[in-house]
Amino acid sequence: MVISRSPYRISFFGGGTDYPAWYRENGGAVLATTIDKYCFITCRYLPPFFEHRLRVVYSKIEDCHSAAEVQHPVVRTVLGMLGVERGLEIHHDGDLPARSGMGSSSAFTVGFLHAMSALLGHMTSRTQLARDAIHVEQDLIGETVGAQDQTLAAFGGFNFIEFRRDGSFRVEPVTLPRERLEELNDSLMLFYTGLRRTASEVAASYVTDIGARTKQLSRMRQMVDEGLSILAGKGSLDGFGDLLDEAWRLKRSLSGVVSNSQVDQIYAEARRGGALGGKLLGAGGGGFVAFYVPPGCRQQVRERLRNLLWVPFRFDASGSQIIFYSPQQDYAELDRARSAQPTHGFREAFPAAASDQPLSGMPRN
Repeated sequence: MVISRSPYRISFFGGGTDYPAWYRENGGAVLATTIDKYCFITCRYLPPFFEHRLRVVYSKIEDCHSAAEVQHPVVRTVLGMLGVERGLEIHHDGDLPARSGMGSSSAFTVGFLHAMSALLGHMTSRTQLARDAIHVEQDLIGETVGAQDQTLAAFGGFNFIEFRRDGSFRVEPVTLPRERLEELNDSLMLFYTGLRRTASEVAASYVTDIGARTKQLSRMRQMVDEGLSILAGKGSLDGFGDLLDEAWRLKRSLSGVVSNSQVDQIYAEARRGGALGGKLLGAGGGGFVAFYVPPGCRQQVRERLRNLLWVPFRFDASGSQIIFYSPQQDYAELDRARSAQPTHGFREAFPAAASDQPLSGMPRN
């Protein structure tokens, strides 16, 4: 049995420039951090004593006989890519809900790839893990997604990530005094709007015609450097909040579905409470919203947004990890023998035993 743990993320600046339609022409970069909220994936070989050969447990429970029958696109695609034919049981547990703008889908992909790699007896680097996850989501599944979420889930930490025209990327940790990072962490508040959406659908509303948004995305890329400059300085961090406000206004201009009246009201209320800036995380449309709030205004913002769930968090630097590994009995021979036989269960083999009538000559209890 293997259990992987992969972190969720908060992206500050540069989101949108991490889509291949943009960075393969112009280059891109993001400033983002992972936090202490995680996606957990448990994988084990399934003993061959069940009618199903695959069980996948997430918001649904799927019992299947082959990978091709699995509905979950990432599980189906990864098992096909790896050529796994053994019986498996796969469980997903997350600290935060799916479709919430926290990079949950990519954390699942990274975590599942990491867990399956370990189950198959392979070690994988963070770079390869990120590349494989990007390949699965962008190329094999064909989702309209960027490349920052997979990279952050694999590497972890507070990072400047550069996306090059040749498709490669560079991860550079943001090196700041601990007190400076803690000051920023203490100035950020995270709230759940309760609105759920599919990020790829929102992103498709502007990525398909991304060339028409050159002005906004070029400015978003500049904000990465400006954000780093504010963090590296010794003055107030309030400029970081002001920059977030500008970034949100630019992001809203990308598409009419990035925001909505409910999100706009939430943002306005937080500003009235003292937040200097903030943004809806992920592609937009719903999920979590993060605000930069001077410490003296935190209580006022909580009051203004009392109908939303406030989620305290800390920055995290661990990246995707295998947190449990235990070799189990090898059922490979039994599994192969079973796959060569007709699929039937106990009821089909012994119909009388499965009915209310006792087998001949056997008394009831």
